[in-house]
Parts: sequence; structure tokens; C-alpha cells
Amino acid sequence: MSKKQRNISSDFLWIAGFLFPGIAFLVIFILIPVFGTLFTSLISDITFMKRQWAGLDNYIRLFNDSAFRQSLGFTILFILVSVPLETVSGMGLALLMHVKSPFRGVIRAIILIPWAIPAAVTGRIWEVIYNVNYGLANYLVSMAGFDPVNWLGTASGAFIAIVLADLWKTMPFVAIILLAGLSSIPETLYQQARIDGASFVKRFFSITLPLLRPVIVVALLFRTIDALRIFDLIYILTSGGPGGSTTSLSLLGYKYFIGGDYGYGSTLSVVIFLCAFLLSLVVIRLGQFSREVS
Repeated sequence: MSKKQRNISSDFLWIAGFLFPGIAFLVIFILIPVFGTLFTSLISDITFMKRQWAGLDNYIRLFNDSAFRQSLGFTILFILVSVPLETVSGMGLALLMHVKSPFRGVIRAIILIPWAIPAAVTGRIWEVIYNVNYGLANYLVSMAGFDPVNWLGTASGAFIAIVLADLWKTMPFVAIILLAGLSSIPETLYQQARIDGASFVKRFFSITLPLLRPVIVVALLFRTIDALRIFDLIYILTSGGPGGSTTSLSLLGYKYFIGGDYGYGSTLSVVIFLCAFLLSLVVIRLGQFSREVS
């Protein structure tokens, strides 16, 4: 073997050694569970019954299931309402944190607190806020001269309550991503725009927004996928009620899993995966953002 061949072999072994941990992690913790879930969705796997091959029966049952259609409608509506609100609010927070001031570090630390709090704790906090008898929300409503609202007892009230709680929880996450993008924009562009007499609004739409497009795509992707699989906040606040009106796809799948119907629960998991994939494609294509991402 020549010296050149030995060097190539040595380089290959080094590359393979560095890649092996990542590939092993991908196979063990991602590919195997994904294909295992796909296989389980094709069988009738109920705890107290014998496992049988079901083919597409679980999927046919799924799309004839009114509970699935209701949870799908709620999840889509939640994404359409919460993600734009979080993106716009996160942009405002990012612009606030980007302003140079002596208290910028303190402001950033305070804004990050909601995101740092575990989702289960967040759910309990907002559960107290929405309490009919002594919650802060109804205290403010009473101060405004209105009757107390049963926030978690009606479909519309519960939906608004979940959106607001999720907005408070995840808005700082979007703000941090957008702040990183703002920090990468050269200050000389803004200085030149000020010399030309451009207002703040003009600078935002002519400089900030176009240059932030790739970062906005990343924020939208993360938040869209996260909103699609929302579980813990709803589980604590409403448990899917009232009347299943706030049952997300993840919560519905969880109910079937704890009920021992693993085949049907796996079918729901596959559908959630496909929805996440399709929504990701939509977000990337939206506004011709695919060029910026690539």
C-alpha cells in the first residue's frame, strides 16, 4: 500500500470515528422509534387483546373519528392564532432588547424568565390566574366593570386562555432567536439610512425585515412544530375540556396510549409527524423563503 493510500485510509477512519456517535444517536433514538411507531400503527395493538395485523384499518378509523377531526381543527386553529402572535410579539421584544441602554442586560434576563420556567409550572401559574373565584384575570375583569368570566369552563374562553398562556411562555424564545438576527445586521446600514432621513418604520421594512427573513423562517419553523405538538400546557389547564374542545392531537394520542390502545395511538403519532413535515414545507416556501434557508 502506498503512502497516499495509507493517508486516505487514515483520514477515512478519523472521519468515520467522528461521525459514528452522531449516526448511532440518529439510528437508535430517531430512526428506530420512527419506524417502530409506523409499524405499530399498522397493527391492532391493544393491551388486553391479541396483536393482529390491521393494515390501514387504524388510519381509516382515524379519519372517521369525530374526536380526531375536532382535535385536528383545534390544533390547526391554535397554530394559526398563536404562531403569528408569538412572532409579532417576539419581534417587538427583540427590538426592545436590541436597544442600547444601561439596563439592557437586566431587561434581557427578565424577559427570559417565562421561557425558563418549566411548562408544568407555567400551567399551574395560569391555572391560578384563570380561577373563577380568586384569579387575577377575573379581578381585572371586575375592575373594568364586567362580570367574572369562567375562562376554562367555555370553549372560547379556554381557547383564549391557552393562547395567552402559551404566548407568555414562548414569546421570549422567539425574541431571542430574532435578537440574534438583529445583532448580525451591520449598524452602518442604519446609520446611512438615518443620514438619508429614513424613519424608524422605513428602516424596519427596508433593512431589518428583509435581512431577518432567514431568522424569521427558523423561528416560524420551531414555533409551528412546537405548537403542533402542544401537550403539557393544555393537559394542566383544561385536560382537553370542556367537551373535548381544547384537545390537541398530542393530548388525544396520549389518551389512547394510557388507555392501552398502542396501535391507534401510534397512528395519531404518525399523523402528527406528517403534519409537522408538511407544515415545515409550507413555512419554508412561504414568501419564497426557501432561498434564504438554503
